[in-house]
Amino acid sequence: MISDDQRALVKALPKVDLHRHLEGSIRLSTLVEVARKHHIPLPSYDVETLRPNVQMTANDPRNLDRFLGKFSLLRNFYRSPDIVRRITREVVEDAAADRVRYLELRFTPYALASRMHFPMADTVGWVADAAREAAAECGIQVGLIVSINRHEPLEVALEAMQAALRHRERGVLGLDLAGREAGFPARPFGPVFLSARREGLGITIHAGEWQGPENVRDAIENLYTDRIGHGVRVVEDSQTVALARERGTIFEVCPTSNVQTGAVRELAHHPILDLSYLNLGYTINTDDPAISNIELSDEYLLVMDVFGFTPGMLRQAILRAASASFLPPGDRAALVESLRMEMDALGVLEDGFPATESGL
Repeated sequence: MISDDQRALVKALPKVDLHRHLEGSIRLSTLVEVARKHHIPLPSYDVETLRPNVQMTANDPRNLDRFLGKFSLLRNFYRSPDIVRRITREVVEDAAADRVRYLELRFTPYALASRMHFPMADTVGWVADAAREAAAECGIQVGLIVSINRHEPLEVALEAMQAALRHRERGVLGLDLAGREAGFPARPFGPVFLSARREGLGITIHAGEWQGPENVRDAIENLYTDRIGHGVRVVEDSQTVALARERGTIFEVCPTSNVQTGAVRELAHHPILDLSYLNLGYTINTDDPAISNIELSDEYLLVMDVFGFTPGMLRQAILRAASASFLPPGDRAALVESLRMEMDALGVLEDGFPATESGL
């Protein structure tokens, strides 16, 4: 059971979120306001009645189709540059309110652009400008990651990568491959990601979430990745574990999302402690906080409650996330030091792993 003091401490912690999707972070109240203004049909214009249509609830089956189905309605909302800017600004504001000190916000330009046939480079610019302005107002650092879906044509990926490179000076730090793993191999995108890496972008690949560790190996060996989005199934193969450990690959773990999508059948079976015991680097993130109805503080409390994480273990995960960010080296070092000083002031020091009754 989490005490009030523990909740207060977690809320006060400075946080780092490396895996948060813009499209899955939209306020429900904003959906209703935008729908009314632009005459977009909704099942309901009452937030609570609308909720089951766009958010995972206790009654939803835990599987990929149901989770991704929550996005079907959201795709209709990107009707103007102002809407894209507003959503971006609010996502940054919400992260800052949860004391996220550094956010790497990923977004799919094709998803934002396709409904109204906007140029992808323009949508990247709208997100970049809004994120920079909101970050300055809220006292948070924001880096952007342009995301590509593996189930979309290679031509779309090339255009998105070029849009990312065009906006590097406006906060774009990385390139991501997302989308359905089943039936859509990542290898054809290898040349795109090699070009991005050569140009200095960080690389993160969704893999080992809905399919097995072979996709994690593929991402490391053929897509030149620095980090793996989710990657929870890496623990199923010792050779892939050894490769990831050797390369220093960082896993962007999102516990609530991993259960809601069916990547992990039960929360108690989540392999986050296995990653630790296997000496694999991991971070704790939100994925799609509006879809999952969470904030990063909730994920920290969850791993404390279920897996016995201590504040000291959270400290390690936060500093590891800062060290794995796609910031330039000097900015990254400054972020790590500022977080360390803030947690020192809170009295949150490093410690080891607890012994849990379950033996995990």
